[in-house]
Amino acid sequence: MTVLSDRALAGHAILVTGAARGIGAGIVEAALAAGGTVALIDLDSEAAKETAQRLDPTGSRTFATVADVADPASLGRAAAAAATRLGPLGGWVNNAGIVQMIPAKDISPEAWGREFQVNVAGVMNGAQAAFRAFAGNGGVIVNIASNAGKVGFPNMAAYNATKAAVINLTRSLAREWAADRVNVNAVCPGSVATPMLRGVADRLSAETGKSSDALFAGMVPAQLGRHIQPIEIGRVVAFLLSEAAEVIRGQAINLDGGDTPY
Repeated sequence: MTVLSDRALAGHAILVTGAARGIGAGIVEAALAAGGTVALIDLDSEAAKETAQRLDPTGSRTFATVADVADPASLGRAAAAAATRLGPLGGWVNNAGIVQMIPAKDISPEAWGREFQVNVAGVMNGAQAAFRAFAGNGGVIVNIASNAGKVGFPNMAAYNATKAAVINLTRSLAREWAADRVNVNAVCPGSVATPMLRGVADRLSAETGKSSDALFAGMVPAQLGRHIQPIEIGRVVAFLLSEAAEVIRGQAINLDGGDTPY
């Protein structure tokens, strides 16, 4: 198992949205293993605190609080509290997101807007909050997109579109903020063993009558032959947050076991 040095993120204070579970928790775990300190931000503050306690029993390297990525003021308060607890922020991961399994012909304007509010506006809100938190000292932003933003899966038109938007937003911010020494990249996970993927299997089961367990078990990359674990995504994100990744800029890196060839 290849891991970063346990000093790769030493001295780095990093904020992760949607950090209570799934990929977010995997990112927290990897950043801590690489020597960073981490603010866990989530709508479910109790779950975020439980994750922080599990990964950092002493509580010396984590801080958990509530914030809604759709509310810029909420993110600003969380960032300020995180900086007070951990010191100036130098890394920010926009991970929070939602998915709705709705056929394109049936999706309502409200449902469409909700996914864009969280998955796109939430990323932009986070990026702006990060830029302000970096206070002219530079920093690193990693956006969690999805291979859905490149492929497009059935009954997920809104999700697919939001993740494509995140990919393009990442390119735009990387170019615009390079002069401010802010590096921006995205990763595009797929087939990760998370509560979100399990929820997709459950909804497909309700629609098709097939076993949710069987559907979930089949949601694996063909080349890899198994689910990707959240910590595996976390390790790549931790690398992107480190100085070693300075030459990687504005990219949308596939982390889907080879399923997406571009």
